[in-house]
Amino acid sequence: MHSGIHVSLTAEKLFYLFGNFWVTNSLLTSWIVIFFLVILSLLVTRNISIVPGYFQSIAEIVVEGIWNLFSTILNERINTFFPLVATYFIYIISLNWVGLLPGVGTIMIEKIEEGHKLFIPLFRSGTADLNTTLGLALIAVIVVQFTGFKTLGVTYLKKFINFSNPILFFVGILELISEFTKVISFAFRLFGNIFAGEVLLTVIAFLMPLLVPVPFLGLELFVGFIQALIFSMLTSVFIALATTKSEH
Repeated sequence: MHSGIHVSLTAEKLFYLFGNFWVTNSLLTSWIVIFFLVILSLLVTRNISIVPGYFQSIAEIVVEGIWNLFSTILNERINTFFPLVATYFIYIISLNWVGLLPGVGTIMIEKIEEGHKLFIPLFRSGTADLNTTLGLALIAVIVVQFTGFKTLGVTYLKKFINFSNPILFFVGILELISEFTKVISFAFRLFGNIFAGEVLLTVIAFLMPLLVPVPFLGLELFVGFIQALIFSMLTSVFIALATTKSEH
């Protein structure tokens, strides 16, 4: 077993599932996070009462805070899109913070690949995998476009295709390009920040393993929160813009 730092830009493959489906360490971690979030939500909502208990009170404070935050952006559309933006925020921040737990990225397993013995991490933060962030970005952009068409109908196309004058035609082309760049911006912003933070903590812990990484750990907790907030808030902003008529 080597004693160097293990850093991989892509998620490592662990095992096959159903014959030909690769399960990576980031996917395994994402499934575990989803499992615990489902269990937590079931426990909180199992016995909802008018006089809330301890866990129900905490859940209500969290949900109400998220609701108040996004209602300032989505206004009357908050009832429709709150499940989406709240799920984005809770899921992303959970993935970000789970990646900072002891054992994530440090518990190694042995794997034989092309005759070579490798040691790869069993767990990896889901948002440190570009596949995860790209999937989340695609869902967000598809929802934005679908919402725009559903709300404004065919007139939504005027945002991208407008032959009334050369300036509006040129602006429409730029708008069309920006819709594609949103996917890249969403995916790489989240992936880049989380992956860079994990590499930083790994290097610091390898060089100075005692108390030195603690301040950086606190910084990454803050970064994980901010990135989850930015992703979900940008989604809500783009939804609000897509449902607003161009002349407004």
